[in-house]
Amino acid sequence: MAICTSISTLQQTLSQKRASGAQIGFVPTMGALHDGHGSLVTQALAQNDCVVVSIFVNPTQFNNAQDLEKYPRPFEQDVAFLNAIDPEIVIFAPEAADLYGGAVQAKSYRFGAIESAMEGKHRPGHFDGVGTVLNLLFRAVTPTRAYFGEKDFQQLQIVRKLVALERLPVEIIGCPIHRAENGLAMSSRNRRLTPQQLEAAPFIFKILKKTQDEFDSKSIPALVREAEAAFAANPMLDLEYFEIAATDNLQTAYRKHPSNTYRAFVAAFAGEVRLIDNMGLN
Repeated sequence: MAICTSISTLQQTLSQKRASGAQIGFVPTMGALHDGHGSLVTQALAQNDCVVVSIFVNPTQFNNAQDLEKYPRPFEQDVAFLNAIDPEIVIFAPEAADLYGGAVQAKSYRFGAIESAMEGKHRPGHFDGVGTVLNLLFRAVTPTRAYFGEKDFQQLQIVRKLVALERLPVEIIGCPIHRAENGLAMSSRNRRLTPQQLEAAPFIFKILKKTQDEFDSKSIPALVREAEAAFAANPMLDLEYFEIAATDNLQTAYRKHPSNTYRAFVAAFAGEVRLIDNMGLN
């Protein structure tokens, strides 16, 4: 298994594959890999001749220094995880200075209305960091296709906007949320949950599913009120936001329009661990 720790070694590794006309699939990650990442990698393998997986904890997308410090980094386990899927996967694990080419700082982007909602509202500067690192990664890997899970649905829309703004020749593939049997969305942050918190966390999925089931019969304000009341009665989870938004522009919705599709979005804390999830409603 090739492990590239610099842009130059990555490009040397990929040069022969490109010379033969190989299509390159790319799965950007921050490590602490789980079956959700595995599903992205498996899809990438099925649709491309070669797959690159980046493992890089990007400092510019964290607005909480403690969260960055505590983010899990089990690199050897991640290598073994990917090797078990396919030993031909290329791992790109650069140092920040090499990837950023000097000063590690985010570029300022104008992503429009989608960046000011939900995650953008609660995590100032987050999407500038995401956009910056993905622009750098896309330029280093130059993939044919890149794969992102819909758990970070707002990020997925930001990535599509980034590709248009930077005129990058990469196809962005959104992939379904990978869930545990109890409905909990797979996340690297789940590793930080205590056994009690891990047992409580599927409540998020339960409320999303209830909202989906009742979407046709209740108004949007009523659904939001009920969800907020349910979280308020749960001592294990501290709700940051619960919103229903139009899928296309992610603006908060207050009434339904027949031509629109909608998703429910939630962010909640289990202790110090912040969990996000979402679900299509119609």
